[in-house]
Amino acid sequence: MCSFNTVLARNTENAPKGLGLSSQTVAFSHYNNLSAQLPIDPATGKLVAGGIKEQAAQCFKNLREIIASIGHSMDDVVRITIFVKNLSDMEMVNPVYAEFFQGYVPTLTTAAVSALPLNALIQVEALISNGEGTIPNAPQAGDLIKIARDTDNAPKHPLSSQSVAFSHYNNISAQLPIDPKSGKLVAGGAKEQAAQCLKNIKTILESMDVPFDDIVKINLFLKDLGDIDAVNETYRAFFPDSAIARAVAYLPARTVIAAAGLPMDALVQIEAVVSHGDGTPPQAVEDRHGIVIKANNTANAPRDALSTQTVAFSHYNHLSAQLPLNPQTNQIVDGGVKEQAAQCLKNIKAIVESIGHAMEDVVKVNIFLQNMEDIASLDEAYKTFFPDGVPARRIVGVSALPLNARIQIDAVVANAEGTPPNA
Repeated sequence: MCSFNTVLARNTENAPKGLGLSSQTVAFSHYNNLSAQLPIDPATGKLVAGGIKEQAAQCFKNLREIIASIGHSMDDVVRITIFVKNLSDMEMVNPVYAEFFQGYVPTLTTAAVSALPLNALIQVEALISNGEGTIPNAPQAGDLIKIARDTDNAPKHPLSSQSVAFSHYNNISAQLPIDPKSGKLVAGGAKEQAAQCLKNIKTILESMDVPFDDIVKINLFLKDLGDIDAVNETYRAFFPDSAIARAVAYLPARTVIAAAGLPMDALVQIEAVVSHGDGTPPQAVEDRHGIVIKANNTANAPRDALSTQTVAFSHYNHLSAQLPLNPQTNQIVDGGVKEQAAQCLKNIKAIVESIGHAMEDVVKVNIFLQNMEDIASLDEAYKTFFPDGVPARRIVGVSALPLNARIQIDAVVANAEGTPPNA
């Protein structure tokens, strides 16, 4: 593996150190991956006094301190993800959010979850552009620019851009099942709502002349996990999209998340991460075909008919969420959360090693727990895989997981060698 790019983990005393087994920010190539921030006062290590408004302000202050500590500003934020305990609290969160993003607005995903660490009311995370890259003492492309786009043919929101591109990735705001002409939810159930979400994503991509099959990762939020069969019926109609993708049976990586609530009381919300072959200026458009998507599966980890275990593009690998399944039996492993967490991480390790990487290349870990009280047991297993706590991390509590698992984990992995054209 090329050692040219480096994984760069950093922390500042001006923001909370989190729950101990994560770095505040982990940079690789042209992106900084930040750990989700809780409303913790870094001076006391405790939740701030007050309600949702004060907690939201503290989360964003913590993000701003981390971002400033690495020489960036809030205008470098590409994507914001907000998890709340009570979706109605977003009425008070939105004005706070707007104070931190005046003018430019990043892509945005909002969802309610069943629980958050420390019983917080809100948790916020961010993805940051990194123009200087991570080649030691050699800036990669300090003149790269961020491009935010909107089209009238998809739903618009005053607090988010539909798409923000930087370097070789586009990040799409989570799409609700809104008919852009009426501004209302489409009629029907989860199947029809999933179709509208995917239509909106496709419209956004078409407005930028980007194929639908350039999606590398899908995050699927469901109000009721029992709707997954109906949603999957729709999903199969959209993926693969093109004849080329069908020929190789290409599917993006995928994570399914049970949400306690979604904006507008929707049943479905879908977020997409998209490859961007031509990059952002000053890269030339003719570079578009110089980078390819590489999708990989291994028999040493569980397979899923509607997702690829890992999809690499440019300098990142995006992994599908892993359940605590034994790949030989395809059954949930025996034991509690500690054993289930270990199996999820073993599956991730098997996938990472199958593409010539190591766990040291993991830059971000997203954890979904059925019971927030299981964090201590989770961490017992986690620290055997990440003893230095280098990856950035996010933990949320969910009401349900597929196969009634107690934990689910996905990851983003550095890809130093990139994905050059096929020979």
